[in-house]
Amino acid sequence: MTNSRTRATFSPPISDAKAWAQNTPLPEGLSLLDFSQAAPSTPPPAKMRDVMGEAVKTEAGLHLYGPVLGNPDLRDALANKTSELYQGKVEGRQIAITSGCNQAFAAAIASLTTEGDEVILPTPWYFNHKMWLDMSGVTAVPLDLGADFLPDPDVARTLITSKTRAITLISPNNPTGTEYTPDLIEAFYQLAQDHGISLILDETYRDFRVSDTIAHTLFSRQNWSGTLIHLYSFSKSFHMAGHRLGAIATSENKLSEIGKFLDTVTICPSGIGQAGALWGLHNLDDWLESERQEILTRGTTVRDVFSALTPKGWVLHTSGAYFAYVEHPDAAKHKNAAQVILAQTGILMLPATMFRPDGQSGATTQFRIAYANLGSEKIREMGDRLADFSF
Repeated sequence: MTNSRTRATFSPPISDAKAWAQNTPLPEGLSLLDFSQAAPSTPPPAKMRDVMGEAVKTEAGLHLYGPVLGNPDLRDALANKTSELYQGKVEGRQIAITSGCNQAFAAAIASLTTEGDEVILPTPWYFNHKMWLDMSGVTAVPLDLGADFLPDPDVARTLITSKTRAITLISPNNPTGTEYTPDLIEAFYQLAQDHGISLILDETYRDFRVSDTIAHTLFSRQNWSGTLIHLYSFSKSFHMAGHRLGAIATSENKLSEIGKFLDTVTICPSGIGQAGALWGLHNLDDWLESERQEILTRGTTVRDVFSALTPKGWVLHTSGAYFAYVEHPDAAKHKNAAQVILAQTGILMLPATMFRPDGQSGATTQFRIAYANLGSEKIREMGDRLADFSF
């Protein structure tokens, strides 16, 4: 018999969406425009693949168990890069390499919580965060965002109880794309510190921020690692999602507990992935900046497209990094509005029912569009198709 908490957890949204695409006949002459998943659709740069291939052939240790918290050279390199980006002080001993950023979150939650504890999640939330909390027997306390899609620390303060163990933020946000200001992030850090809980800050998409200014100053604070659990992913930045490589930055004491989870689940992160990430940190700054500029261009195209769709009832609430978060009031006419859009236009986007608690405002009328994987030409084609569509 399956575990009751697993059985009670909703099925993976991306898998559900892919099943819709496979099982829904598309209008004649239209191919699928897949805006459902936030992952690069092309491999890493050729030179990086060459380095990884050579490592497979020549580095015998790559095929053996490695350190549970990751290879020391990669931990040091990421610590140095993090210190540079945030103008702070991070050391390799405060870094753990994980098998993807989802595992980083799962490990952090496992180290912080027991059954019946609470973690505050701004809504719309990232569905895998909610899924892991459900499977862990931890209550996800929704922090409903305002019209600007920014979390309010004063509202969050009212949600903290004796069972609260952490507040989770994602910036740039998944699913909305909203980029939080340094002042907002730092206000949440102070809130967490004041209440003796952790701030889990997921910056998977930090390399695609619109702003060129520093994201926040948390790493320059005294004893930042006592409150902050920082998450990062190499998947988007270096196009290596299939190698499953993420990271955690926090205190050595927390990493000692986190290491128990990592040792039990995967024992060690991928050696091949670590070889590629290490080379990427040392050599791909210029390439990564060009990737960022391309994503920013696609974001501009999205905003132009939805500006033109305003007379059709579409509202673009926010966008940034990989995502746009949109709404159409007439979507409420249909129980499965995203599937209606797919069937009539060939466009696959995710409904807000995957990112919000049942019954929460916007759940039936809002959608996430993951646009970073498709070029501006496909984004404009989406606009053309939606211009001819009505619910």
